[in-house]
Amino acid sequence: MNTIKKLASHAAAITIVISLTACAGMSNQDKNTAIGAGVGAVAGSVLTGGGTAGTVGGAVVGGVIGNQVKPKN
Repeated sequence: MNTIKKLASHAAAITIVISLTACAGMSNQDKNTAIGAGVGAVAGSVLTGGGTAGTVGGAVVGGVIGNQVKPKN
């Protein structure tokens, strides 16, 4: 069982590193959209007990909010 947990944690770490390198050429608005979608998906999943509709709905709402956020100049 410990081997599976180690494998899963290593796979998650590698996925995060690859995901971060994919953001290199993104605009700030694109980054905010992606971050908002990720945070919204996690929040939707937590609020609905892992329900698919809650996760997808949270990702959509979070992505829209992240897209509309403008940094202060």
